[in-house]
Amino acid sequence: MIDFLKEHIWSILIGINYLLALFAIAVILFKSINPTKTITYILVLVMFPFVGLLVYYFFGQEYRKSKIFNRKNILNKSIVKKLNNDFQLDRKDIDRLDAFLDDKIKLVKLLYKSENTPLTKYNEVTILNNGKEKFEYLFEDLKNAEHHIHLEYYIIKDDGIGKQLIDILCDKAKSGISVKLSFDDVGSKISSKTKNEMKQAGIEFHAFMPVLFPRFTGKLNYRNHRKIVVVDGKIGYVGGINVSDNYVNYKNGKSFWRDTHVRIVGEAVKPLQIHFLMTWDFVSNSNMKITKKLFPETTVKTETAVQIAASGPDTDWANIMEAIFVAINTADEYVYITTPYFIPNEQIITALQVAAKSGIDVRLLIPKISDSWTAKHATNSYLEMLLEADVKIYRYEKGFIHAKTIVVDDIFSTIGTANLDYRSFNINFEINALIYNSKTSKELKKHFLDDLKDSEELTLERWHDRPTFNKVKEAYARLWSPLL
Repeated sequence: MIDFLKEHIWSILIGINYLLALFAIAVILFKSINPTKTITYILVLVMFPFVGLLVYYFFGQEYRKSKIFNRKNILNKSIVKKLNNDFQLDRKDIDRLDAFLDDKIKLVKLLYKSENTPLTKYNEVTILNNGKEKFEYLFEDLKNAEHHIHLEYYIIKDDGIGKQLIDILCDKAKSGISVKLSFDDVGSKISSKTKNEMKQAGIEFHAFMPVLFPRFTGKLNYRNHRKIVVVDGKIGYVGGINVSDNYVNYKNGKSFWRDTHVRIVGEAVKPLQIHFLMTWDFVSNSNMKITKKLFPETTVKTETAVQIAASGPDTDWANIMEAIFVAINTADEYVYITTPYFIPNEQIITALQVAAKSGIDVRLLIPKISDSWTAKHATNSYLEMLLEADVKIYRYEKGFIHAKTIVVDDIFSTIGTANLDYRSFNINFEINALIYNSKTSKELKKHFLDDLKDSEELTLERWHDRPTFNKVKEAYARLWSPLL
């Protein structure tokens, strides 16, 4: 018997592999998931023995339906609804905004029914280009905090800029300010020494969905990709910039990092606070007491309408993807998109193609050099079909562009954490600020056009002539794109 097993060990293992693969395929077929994703999983399971099972184990299991994201672990819905009712725009405000937005009022109405996505009226919005500008503003606001500081980040590292941030937080905590920090356990890297310093200073901190080996884990599904800061319930930050030296161009100037963040003062800080508190309740399981100090009245009188849209495994709808889809479909003049990762679903592809073929000026700005081999070639696999539809595509050459922004018709813009890819649309926790304001949109448009000066424009003829081997790599990466 032992000799038989030794002689046929590989045949036996292959047989076991495909028995498990058949079971996994049966489970996949009974799930209500995207057909493209279903086919991808089946192909991977069939074509890649053993590896396919690992991919399915790490990426394919539907954790959003498990008790991990049971809504009992999140702030009571009635509390959230009550808080939102305190600052929700009334019908007159929406009717007045309707005259300004025209058919883009569909965006407001799309998300208006979500109790966590109120439309706010009085806000001051500051666009922050790159890490240096963001951290100058942020550090000043943190130093002036009087009651509380709440931070939620995908990446926090205790490197140069990270240590500066943590030192400020420790000083504020020691002075009696309440400091709470939530960080993603896969994205972040904080040493035990730094964690001990934070604990000794009185900072409360928790990792989001801790994993045993963060540096080596492949279980990347359902990570918290959000970047939120709330200071005293009055000032909020959201956007693409994490806490790491990469984001402030500290690495000897070898690679320029281009990014965009937004600072908000006013009513829109309240929904940012709510989303932080829901995450905090999840990671800390502390049943934090909600007080009026967390939601102070705003003194801002500047009229800039803002919605905070969030999506993730705990939301019923793909709010951010749907908002982007409607924004593209309601464009009259132009759509300018900047994203570091472009692995779109069929809805976004079709929306971009139809808009461009209808005469809308559709432009897409992506990095020329990516930080992910697979993501780069998966992105490239979509470019030809967009070029054929007259979408203008630019590749940023000055360094790596990590900004996640969209601006439409000098009226609507969005700045946030969501990329235009499957992971942001369906898997990770994301958050974006949707801004309905001409001044802000024109400013973001200017930044976009400035970035084009540091970019190359692709042409369909040139793209057709790219090396055949590149097309092979694109086809391979495209196969994995629903899982990226």
